[in-house]
Amino acid sequence: MLTVALPKGALLKESIRRLQAIGLDFSLFLDASNRLLQIVEPTGTAQALLVRAQDVPVYVEYGQAQLGIVGYDVLREKHSQVAQLADLQFGTCRLSVAVKQTSPYRSALELPPHCRIASKFVHCAKDYFNQLNLPVEIVPLSGSVELGPLTGMSEAIVDLVSTGRTLKENGLVELEVLFESTARLVAHPLSYRLNLDQMSAWIDRLQQQSDLTASTAAPLKMPVGN
Repeated sequence: MLTVALPKGALLKESIRRLQAIGLDFSLFLDASNRLLQIVEPTGTAQALLVRAQDVPVYVEYGQAQLGIVGYDVLREKHSQVAQLADLQFGTCRLSVAVKQTSPYRSALELPPHCRIASKFVHCAKDYFNQLNLPVEIVPLSGSVELGPLTGMSEAIVDLVSTGRTLKENGLVELEVLFESTARLVAHPLSYRLNLDQMSAWIDRLQQQSDLTASTAAPLKMPVGN
């Protein structure tokens, strides 16, 4: 049976809609009363695992899931050994360097050597500043990264930005964009090569779906009751 790892959070609803459009219905995960983390879709063709976004490539890499949907930002940070098959063209955001609006710095290169940079994306931040040949101290945080500059713990942050509203409301401004991120379809490399559970057919359908917009796609059918 085909197993798909789905990310909790911002990408979940559209991931489920894309899969539903090709005949795999995991909309039970959107039912507020549901507490299951592993479900089989109604036709019995496939099952899905609901996991933290950061864990999607881990489940795929170790073969507990043959396919997964996850943000490119996670893939860059995790360096997981998975096959990246398609850009699904939703969940668009960017990983950026930001500072307080009152900061004198207006580019990353202006930041002082050995200053502190707060981030959830430790590896991406390190790689970026290494490329700039700018030595900095990366302060790992798991939440409320914006507080770093506000409290004086860090000079800047490296964090995901979607609309920029959170930065603005907290008195921060973007300096640089490290890279753009969208949802990606990934696969377990060996399962992909062997085409286990007819993976290639499902992958082809999802790749075709990546060209569709939300306005032209079929509406999501919500589960009724329990």
